[in-house]
Amino acid sequence: MIHNTLISNTQKMKKTLYVVALSIILSSCKESKTEEAPLKEDNAITVTAPQFKSSAMEIASPTEQDFEVTVKTAGKIDVPTQNRAKVSTFVGGNVKSTTLLVGDKVRKGQALLTLENTEFLDIQKDYLEVAEQIKYLKSEYDRQKTLFDEKITSQKNYLKAESDYRRTKAIYQSLKAKLSMLNINSTNVENGKLTSVITIYSPISGDIVVMNANVGMFVAPTNVLLEIIETDHLHLELNVFEKDILKVEVGQDINFTVPEATEEVFHAKVHLVGKSIEGNDRTINVHGHLDDNMKQRLITGMFVEASIVVAFKKGLAIPTEAVVTENNKNYILLLKEVKNNSYFFDKVSVKIGDKSEKYVEIMTDDQINASSKILTKGIFDIVD
Repeated sequence: MIHNTLISNTQKMKKTLYVVALSIILSSCKESKTEEAPLKEDNAITVTAPQFKSSAMEIASPTEQDFEVTVKTAGKIDVPTQNRAKVSTFVGGNVKSTTLLVGDKVRKGQALLTLENTEFLDIQKDYLEVAEQIKYLKSEYDRQKTLFDEKITSQKNYLKAESDYRRTKAIYQSLKAKLSMLNINSTNVENGKLTSVITIYSPISGDIVVMNANVGMFVAPTNVLLEIIETDHLHLELNVFEKDILKVEVGQDINFTVPEATEEVFHAKVHLVGKSIEGNDRTINVHGHLDDNMKQRLITGMFVEASIVVAFKKGLAIPTEAVVTENNKNYILLLKEVKNNSYFFDKVSVKIGDKSEKYVEIMTDDQINASSKILTKGIFDIVD
């Protein structure tokens, strides 16, 4: 009996020791796991030295940086009027052939399409008849003039011959000009070579941006067959408010975005500043020249939001990645102290000012100044 009791007590002691050992191990694992993440208490954050090193964190003081003073404006991508062509015909017809599509590049003088209409034949017939008449009337006019100078014929006969010739000559020149506008060779017509088909040629070099002509369709003189843009001359057309215009000068930098297409920032320079106020919103037109390497990426008519750099100012700044935004408020981690192989930070709300590509201006106060130590890299690893 005594022997059994001793065995039972021994087994109980082993179980107790096992439970205690297991508790110690679990507690140790929990403490080890806790050290892997920063300790947070309200706005206080603790980062261990191993974590600081493994996350490649950096601490630095605010530095003085240059910030742009800008005038905000908006506008569009456009081309000068002389670099935009709307192609039409002054005599209607049916589209006989075309191989062009929107986006195709064309050269000045290149054939765009052909039109067919019997009215073209009528104009050529009228021209041919007048061309034959004018030869006779010119001969008669010269004869009557000679007779009149020699006082052989009356002034009435001379003036009638002159009137007939000059009237017919005007008709002849008018019809010849029509043929030229229709791209029909008048010499061929005088030689009896008539045609019912005309060719429309490109007035400028550029890209086709509108194509309204399909084979077989009838086009009237009022219809725009196609539109061509000379994209080498793309530029910015901005509308600057009256209150800001005296700050804008030729040669200033322009930074702009196309918000509907991309977040990328493009660059241009002020080339011309308008001299009159337009519209009810009292704006002045500012013309900006684009960098050549971006013209092929932009499309005429695109809406843009732009900032014209009118001056520079100094400001105390930190890297953009040192600021985190939560609930529409901006925060930084301000180093409080370093001890016991750990970094202690305070999460501090800050007001920010202007921004550049890499830096953001911060407004100094009692907590933050030029000598403050701020976590400039790695804040997103420890702030949710």
